[in-house]
Amino acid sequence: KELRADREFMLAAVQQNSCALVYASEQLQADREFMMAAVQQRGLALRYASEELRADRKVVLAAVKQWGGALEHASEELQSDRELAAVRQRGKAMQHASEELQADRVAVLAAVRQRGRALEHASE
Repeated sequence: KELRADREFMLAAVQQNSCALVYASEQLQADREFMMAAVQQRGLALRYASEELRADRKVVLAAVKQWGGALEHASEELQSDRELAAVRQRGKAMQHASEELQADRVAVLAAVRQRGRALEHASE
């Protein structure tokens, strides 16, 4: 139990595999500073953040910059954020953007500029 609450130990575990956070203490999963460090290493770590942190724009932005697919684990509100959906992960975040953004001409074009295949996630 003590290791699951140990910041340094858990960050080292995240470097190996972001899924290690499933075993982190609830306190660490809700700790903004800890989760910010975790998502900067592995964007997928956002999946294990507290609900409050999955709605924290700065934490989500850091995660999406590291891995575009992290947007899937953000709050619904942030999945509709145009800037987050267009982050430089070669358009990957568009796959997990809200339907509203997938229909947004400006957002889709920004994603397509980074990665042509982002168009596959645009609304019909």
